[in-house]
Amino acid sequence: MNVVFFEITLLLYFLSTTLFLIQLSGWWEKGAQASFAVAGAGFLCHTLALVSRMVEAGHIPLTSMHEALSFFSWALVLVFLVIELRYQVHILGSFILPLAFISLISSAAFPREIKAFGNVWIHVTFSLLGTVAFALAFIVGVMYLIQEHMLKSKHLDGLYHRLPSLDLLDELNGKAISMGFPLLTLGIITGALFAEFARGSFLNWNAEQIGALGTWLFYLIVLLGRVTVGWRAKKAAYLTVVGFAGVVFTLVGVMLKGQNPFT
Repeated sequence: MNVVFFEITLLLYFLSTTLFLIQLSGWWEKGAQASFAVAGAGFLCHTLALVSRMVEAGHIPLTSMHEALSFFSWALVLVFLVIELRYQVHILGSFILPLAFISLISSAAFPREIKAFGNVWIHVTFSLLGTVAFALAFIVGVMYLIQEHMLKSKHLDGLYHRLPSLDLLDELNGKAISMGFPLLTLGIITGALFAEFARGSFLNWNAEQIGALGTWLFYLIVLLGRVTVGWRAKKAAYLTVVGFAGVVFTLVGVMLKGQNPFT
């Protein structure tokens, strides 16, 4: 049954992505409610897909790349829905839904067999939730740079008025990093503990582990910069865009090798 819900989710996320991109282009400015409704329906089907897979597997479905990428997509849409209900930032869906759809398409490309249960799901959960937070920081950072560029160049057209204020984008950027860093930290700690239990070594110093630790150090510097030095606005936006490149590098490395970075 989870396969049926998964396929329906793919269709709904594709439709929602299309509607949000049309809205971004300015062709259908009154389509925010329809886009949000389709995204919500897709999220509901996605939730049913994850729950039904969990029932079928008998454990939390986070033991394969298919499941991990699907969970990442689900959590990303959840974050969008929460922010939309809290801040009414309709245009955010035009940036988040395409990323969620790409993640779900990538998930579909991996084998869907249910693997044996293992404690690795704890590490994966924290790591993916941290990645979702950094993805949000990246997206609002990109939106900030677009808004700031349009303001400086005096291109105050329709897109400018649809984007959130610079203050709100900077606020979301800071909150995303503040949430993502402790989650990534817990992901690294639990991953190292799992590696010690499975292989007798906390770290194997492979490329994926080095990438994860490098990403952790980078966001630590960014977080301390925001708290102590006052890195805000444009500098913070640039840093989160650059930092997410490290997150993607680590994730792609894991996907190519078909393993988690701490085993």
